Amino acid sequence: MHAGGGAAPSARQGGAPVDLARSVADYTSRFGPDRGYLHPGRADREGIAEAIGLLLDGHREQARRQLARRDFTVRTVLDRPTGHRYTEVADRTDTAVTPRGWGRVYLDLDHHPSWSVQVPHPVADHGTEQLGVRVLRGAPGGVLVVAGAHRASGSGNSADVAHRRDTVFHAICAELARRGLPGIQLHGFAASSAPGYDVIASTGAGSAGRREGRALADGLREHGFRVCRAWARTCPLEGRTNMQGRAADTDDVEFLHVEFSPEVRAGGRPAERAADAVAGVTRAWARSGVPD
Repeated sequence: MHAGGGAAPSARQGGAPVDLARSVADYTSRFGPDRGYLHPGRADREGIAEAIGLLLDGHREQARRQLARRDFTVRTVLDRPTGHRYTEVADRTDTAVTPRGWGRVYLDLDHHPSWSVQVPHPVADHGTEQLGVRVLRGAPGGVLVVAGAHRASGSGNSADVAHRRDTVFHAICAELARRGLPGIQLHGFAASSAPGYDVIASTGAGSAGRREGRALADGLREHGFRVCRAWARTCPLEGRTNMQGRAADTDDVEFLHVEFSPEVRAGGRPAERAADAVAGVTRAWARSGVPD
C-alpha cells in the first residue's frame, strides 16, 4: 500500500535561509544521556500527530494553531545549499534548561509529501541525524522526523523511541504510516556488532517493503558496501521489534530498517554514497506518490 499525503502545502513565501545540515547539527548538539526527557501525555501525542496530518493536507494555519497549543512552532525555511523549502515544526522548549525532548519535523514544502526518513536515535547512533538530512535532500516529497532526545535520557528507556509507542516520535510516524507514506528508518551499529558488514537492511516486522529492500541492498552493493539482507539470512539488529515498523506493518505500508556502520555514518564520501543508494528508493516512492 502506498498513497500520497494529500494536497501539497500552499504557503509560497521564500522562508528563513538556513543550512539544514547545520540547523539539525545545532539542534542535536545539545542531546546527551544526562539531559532530561518529559514523557508526553496521550493528548499531546495525538494532538501533535494530528497537526502534522493537517500540514500534510495543506491546512497550515489550522496546524499552526493546534501546534502552538502544544508549545510547538511552525515556520518555512529555505535550505541554502539546495534551494529547497521545508516546513519546520519545532518544540519551543528545545533551548530551555529542561527541554521536553519531543522532536522536530521537516516537510518538503514544494512537493506532495510521499515518504519519510526517520531518525530515532540522534547522537546516540552518531551521524544518523546528518545522514537523515542527506536522505531528505535526495528526493522530493520527503518528511524528516528526528527524535528530540538522546535514547538514554529520561527514566528507564522512556526516550528510546524506536521501542516505545508512547512518544511523540511514534505518534507522528504512525500518522504517516496511516496515511500510506512509506518510511526508511536510520540506525547505527558498532563495528563489533556485525563484522564483515557495512549495512544491515531489513523490512522490520513486516514484508511490505521487500521489493524496496532488495533495490536498496542492490544499490548499496553497487556503491561498494557489504550488505546483510535480513530477509535472506539471519542478521544482527534486524529491527523486528521496532515499533514504527510494527505500525507500518499494521497498515501494510513499506518500511525499511537500515543499520549503518560507524564508517558510513562518519560523513564524507561513504555517507554520500549511502545517501545516493537510498535515493534510488525514495525517488521511486516520490514518483509513485504523485497524485494522478
